[in-house]
Amino acid sequence: MTVSFDIVLRHVRLSSGRVADVGIRNGCFADIAPILAPSDNDINGSGKLLIPGLHDHHIHLLATAARMQSVDLSGLCDLEKVIRALQAMAAKVGPGTWVRAVGYDERAAGIPDRYALDAWLPDCPLRLQDRTGALWVFNSAALALIDDGPWPDAVEMDENSEPTGRIWRGDDWMRERIGSNRPSLAPLSTQLAGWGVTAVTDAGANNGPEEAAIFAGAISSGEFRQRLTLMGREDLPDDANYQTGPVKLLFDERNLPEVSEIVTRIKTARLLGRAVAAHCVTEAELVTYLAALEQAGGALIGDRIEHGSMIPQCLISDILETGLEVVTNPGFIALRGDRYLDQIDPIDLSNLHRLGSLDAAGVGISAASDAPYGPVNPWITIRAAMFRKTTSGAILGGEEALSKDRALRLFSGAGSIRQGEIADCCLIDADWTQHLLEAEDPNPVLLVLIGGALSGSS
Repeated sequence: MTVSFDIVLRHVRLSSGRVADVGIRNGCFADIAPILAPSDNDINGSGKLLIPGLHDHHIHLLATAARMQSVDLSGLCDLEKVIRALQAMAAKVGPGTWVRAVGYDERAAGIPDRYALDAWLPDCPLRLQDRTGALWVFNSAALALIDDGPWPDAVEMDENSEPTGRIWRGDDWMRERIGSNRPSLAPLSTQLAGWGVTAVTDAGANNGPEEAAIFAGAISSGEFRQRLTLMGREDLPDDANYQTGPVKLLFDERNLPEVSEIVTRIKTARLLGRAVAAHCVTEAELVTYLAALEQAGGALIGDRIEHGSMIPQCLISDILETGLEVVTNPGFIALRGDRYLDQIDPIDLSNLHRLGSLDAAGVGISAASDAPYGPVNPWITIRAAMFRKTTSGAILGGEEALSKDRALRLFSGAGSIRQGEIADCCLIDADWTQHLLEAEDPNPVLLVLIGGALSGSS
């Protein structure tokens, strides 16, 4: 009897080094053998490496899609270049139209206020986001369009009780005031697929019913093709279009909540049958989270530390004991490493974006882009995990570097193709590290399948 397949990937190299044919049927890996029967769609793998599709474990999809339609100021440390970029967009959209800018680096001219933005761009309402994503700054024209008072705590006020234009973590309030023309997720989905990303976890702390409906609609319509895990608030509904992820705990060292408040949220998550994941960029945030977990009865499977940007050596054993996974962002070594070297106390540099020490201790680690704040291309992050190089070529925390196979598994899990599993995979050059060494924006991906369906190639 002839066994039929929807697709056969012929002569591909598996992570074990074995070369085989991989048959795909009904969206799953149906068989792996030295030679399989022909299919209607045979693809010659020519000895290239077949790996599971990459999973970006922490991304902000709507913000990343919006960034693709914004003025990107990343890396511009010269104020004149910042102003030219803003004016070019203003000329493109026309007088009176909102200009949205992201990725502003304070090295250009410090943290601006409304009056600085007025000088940079006086004729259009302007909203500018800093490189961390925590701060928006509005110019006077933008403030005038939303001045219906009273101003919330997120809006910084001057000594005369007038808004400075700086808005700290006020995204929900901003959307209420200025509305939101949701960007299409299709271009981002295509871009991610081209890099071999077949699954993502959206880590938005404010994801609730409204955002869930957006994502569910984008997936059911085919606008967004990757498999989605959705973090968010306690009221995030379940839906067949995505997997409901942890309750996201977002707190900021600038204004840490009482530990008891975090404990209450953790206990609520437990009642909902959900894990928790906490934003931990600083040591203070991490210690606060660990204390809250202990008071709430301890960590459970699926609980996560997001970022783990600063982990002292003395806390590694505590993290291991709790069983927490650290979802880290080594891409920031490439993106911000030179700033770290310039601004962070040398004593603290060894604690920054740990990888090797966590792995050696047995702490579970995976990686993520944190896009749009980090590089969305996963291969840049994989390269940073391997080499720990900054933009200038300096080495930051070389002792934390991982082998190429371990760095790849930060995104691809176990790294192996298994019969019976969903056919999310990508075919990459066997010598894929050459791309990382030779290209500024590397991409060794040749072919991608999501659910057994071809989803584009580079």
